[in-house]
This record gives sequence, structure tokens and C-alpha cells, in this order.
Amino acid sequence: MVLSSPHSMRLKYASLGVLVLQTTSLVLTMRRSRTLKEDGPRYLASSAVVLAEVLKVLTCTLLVFKDCSFNVQSMNQLLKEEIVNKPMETMKLAIPAGIYTLQNNLLYVALSNLDGATYQVTYQLKILTTALFSVSMLGKSLRLHQWLSLLLLTAGIALVQLPTESGGDPEQTIPTAGSQFVGLMAVLMACVSSGFAGVYFEKILKETKQSVWLRNIQLGLFSFLFGSVGMMMYDGQSVMQSGIFQGYNSITWTVVILQALGGLIVAVVIKYADNILKGFATSLSIILSALISYFVLADFNPTGLFFMGTMLVMAATILYSYQCKPSSVSMIKIETGAT
Repeated sequence: MVLSSPHSMRLKYASLGVLVLQTTSLVLTMRRSRTLKEDGPRYLASSAVVLAEVLKVLTCTLLVFKDCSFNVQSMNQLLKEEIVNKPMETMKLAIPAGIYTLQNNLLYVALSNLDGATYQVTYQLKILTTALFSVSMLGKSLRLHQWLSLLLLTAGIALVQLPTESGGDPEQTIPTAGSQFVGLMAVLMACVSSGFAGVYFEKILKETKQSVWLRNIQLGLFSFLFGSVGMMMYDGQSVMQSGIFQGYNSITWTVVILQALGGLIVAVVIKYADNILKGFATSLSIILSALISYFVLADFNPTGLFFMGTMLVMAATILYSYQCKPSSVSMIKIETGAT
């Protein structure tokens, strides 16, 4: 094993902190923005999704501009060659873009009906969906400890979702069974869409030599198109009456910025932090979300079942990310037809 330099170690743990901060902040600010009672109309979730895509495209364009040595002509030529002159390659991004747009809207629905801690734990089911799509679409092999971690993950999320008796303060705002069901369905649909779109995008990246930033520009352009169509279909009347920025405040803009930069932060983090540290980041984010939801937002009452389920989810996350030496006994592969 090659020993890491002090500078490399600092980058690893700095990236870990950034990922924990971004994940926790996005969940809690999104939850706060959807439950905060203010005078006037609440902001449109569909408009926030569209604006996040605009910021993402602009950020990736700046990164491509940097890669082109800040030469406008060189950047324009690159964008024309890779996006305009390759329409079939560009069109491949339409599928994951549409799914990501649906997923981002579902997350707003979920956090409008679930507290941040329950959402964080349940959303880890995307590890299971991503693993299953990776096996079926990419022909990946999972080790025995990874399959075991997926079983632990499913058990932990089931414990978190078990109904409990609510004998607390009658004046406390407790989500109804109907709203909890809507939130749970939104999270489950988001997990499935996240798993499929993530694996599909990975497959495209591996088949071409385009940079991640170029691919994200293509992805963002389609997502902006689909998001705009969806916004006009479902919230067109509100947009025409009060504008796209109705109900926006500092919290709303924070949500938009965090959502836009989220995927880019993860891309940067992967350069420095390994899968084990990513697992720890997820676990730390769940703990922080639970603590802040309980002590600050006051919309979460932990139970014994929730605590047990959360421990299982965090253990499963770390176990799935653990990298052990290859073993002929510990490899399990599902054949998908071709050998």
C-alpha cells in the first residue's frame, strides 16, 4: 500500500467534510423551505429545479472554459464539435436528463411530507437500486459482503418505516399517515430513478471520451428543457400570474445553489476520497440530519425502531463501500445472457 502524503490526507478529509456539509445542508434547507409558513405564495418546486439546471450548465461551461485555457474561440469550437456536430451522442443524454428531472421534483415532494432524518435514511435505498441496475446493465459483480450489506440496508429502511404510536404533545405538528405515504412513495420512486439514471449515465461516460463537464452540459440542457416543459404544464398558470420567482427568499436560493452544485461537488470529492470515506460521509450526514431535525427544526421524534434502523443503514453503507482483497469464494455474479 502506498502511504498518503499529509497534503493528500488533508484533501481527503476536507472533501469528506464538504460532502457531509453539502448533503446535510441540502436536505435540511429543502425541508425548511417547504414547511416554513410565510405570507404570500410558496415557491414553485418546478421552478427551483429549472433554475438549478441553469446554474449547473453555467458552472460546467465555466469549467470547460478553464480547460480550454480561457480561450473563447477554443471553447466554442469544442462545444460545436462535441454537442452540435454529434447529435446522436447528444441525444443519448435525453433519457437520464428526463429521469433526473423527475427525480429532483420527487425530492421536493418527499421533503414536503417527511422529516429530514427519515428522508435521509430511506433515500439510502438508492444504493440497492444502483447495485441492481449495475449488475443488470453493466454486468458488474458484487462481492458477498456487498450483497449482505444490501440485505442490512433493506432491513434498516423497513424498521425506519414501521408505524409507531404517537403519544406526545397533541399540539406538535405530526405528519398524517396520508402525507407520510406520499412522501415514502416519492422517495421510493426517486431511489429507482436515481439508480437507473446513474448507471445509464455511467455507461455513457465509459463509452465515450468526452469530459465529465461536457457531458453535464448536455445533461443540463436536456434537463432544463424537460423541467421547463413540466413547469409550464403543472404550474403554468401560477408562473403567468406571479412569475417564476414567486415566493423566493434566501432559503429558496440556498436550496437552488446547493442542488446545482451537489453533483459537481461529488465529482470533485471522488478524486480525493475513496468509497469508504464516502460511506462515512453518508453516515455522518444521517446523524447530523437527525440531530438538527430534532433540536433545531423540531419536526422529528426518534424512536427505538428508528434508531435501530438507522444503525443498520449506516452499517450497510460502510460495509457496501468496504474494499477487500478479491476472493474466488466471495464473488457473486448474475449472468445477464451474454458471456
